[in-house]
Amino acid sequence: MSSTRKRLFIKTYGCQMNVYDSERMRDVLAPLGYEPAEEPDGADLVILNTCHIREKAAEKVYSELGRLRPLKDEKAASGGMTIAVAGCVAQAEGAEIMKRAPVVDLVVGPQTYHKLPELIAQTHRARGEALDTEFEVEDKFDKLGNDRQVDGHTAFVTVQEGCDKFCTFCVVPYTRGAEWSRPVDQIVAEVRALAAKGVREVTLLGQNVNAFHGEPPAGREADGPWGLGQLVRHLALIGGIERIRFTTSHPRDMEEDLIQAFADTPKLMPYFHLPVQSGSDKILKAMNRQHTGEEYLAIIERLRAARSDIAISGDMIVGFPGETDKDFEDTLNLVRQVNYASCFSFKYSRRPGTPGAAMFNQVDEAVKTERLAILQDLLNQQQVAFNESQIGRTLPVLFEKAGRKDGQLHGRSPYLQSVHVDGPDHLIGRIADVRIEAASRNALTGQLVDGERSAA
Repeated sequence: MSSTRKRLFIKTYGCQMNVYDSERMRDVLAPLGYEPAEEPDGADLVILNTCHIREKAAEKVYSELGRLRPLKDEKAASGGMTIAVAGCVAQAEGAEIMKRAPVVDLVVGPQTYHKLPELIAQTHRARGEALDTEFEVEDKFDKLGNDRQVDGHTAFVTVQEGCDKFCTFCVVPYTRGAEWSRPVDQIVAEVRALAAKGVREVTLLGQNVNAFHGEPPAGREADGPWGLGQLVRHLALIGGIERIRFTTSHPRDMEEDLIQAFADTPKLMPYFHLPVQSGSDKILKAMNRQHTGEEYLAIIERLRAARSDIAISGDMIVGFPGETDKDFEDTLNLVRQVNYASCFSFKYSRRPGTPGAAMFNQVDEAVKTERLAILQDLLNQQQVAFNESQIGRTLPVLFEKAGRKDGQLHGRSPYLQSVHVDGPDHLIGRIADVRIEAASRNALTGQLVDGERSAA
């Protein structure tokens, strides 16, 4: 452990995978003496962990780098500041970043951030720059280990990375590489270590998490690769872990064993995120989703047959090239049939290098804006109705932290809803029953019911 204390600021863009990666970057840098900083102006090392999903993602990074340049100049005489760009923009545009933004000292892709200590040392020794965007996912997890810093009672755990689907709107296959699954024993070791530090809920992450096919545990080699359903059941046996979630899934990888896990594994929360992107079969084909709207609805039906109280969330894109009024109406009809508990929705944005960016019949921006407003109005109505349907129910709530008001606690329902109650701080990290009394679009409020439901 280094005896020199330094300050680290990480700005995280995008998805839960990036949140996990930022946490692991903090872990690998802790032995070098880096402690978290609240703001970049107090940091010796600033990392921008970037996302490339949305349009103009790279421009946002360059804008942030422009704001950091004066801070770096100010610190030049007093030890200096090191600036790194990590994540998917780094992977996609590493050389360009180094060329266009001299303020950057190093660029590291999402599969090589475990090398940060040696890359930082390299830049300091040479007083130059470092670039590493190789795909070394297996080496990364071997090097990261399980000594994670834990801030609360919930944690993300990456179990699968990469994507082989090549949806025509998406850059992930190019920035995260091919699909790869971690060995089961490695995941179990990480989750056990988290449980020992007080984590009660884990969310398993993957670009296509239900494509997980990991090496089975030692002694079970004859099983062949394990699917996500087997992994969930195995993790449910770990003492201290009370809740399991996973995200994000793809309809093409929806195996019956995973559906059955919702029926036979009480620790698997009844909340399932399954993006569909469009309700039009024509648009789904153009997106290369390789499923139809009818096939998606059949999956939802099987999930609800396995667990009647399951809630569904999803992702929608409006204005994909060639989308007509009829295609958009098909999307609205699918939304009405699913009746989402929540759903993310976006206007299509062209990502350079993807097939969608070069397609003819790009939809006018004003049309996309109008369609998104209509879709979001419907989705908001569904989310409010779902939340209001919880009024009068008693839900088990995992309390994560104190609320904004004195004496208030903040927790999550099984359906990932924020729940606010008045209660004692000793309930933080525990599950307790709450009778829901009111609901809004974004949160539930209620009263504690006598009796706690979890171990300390």
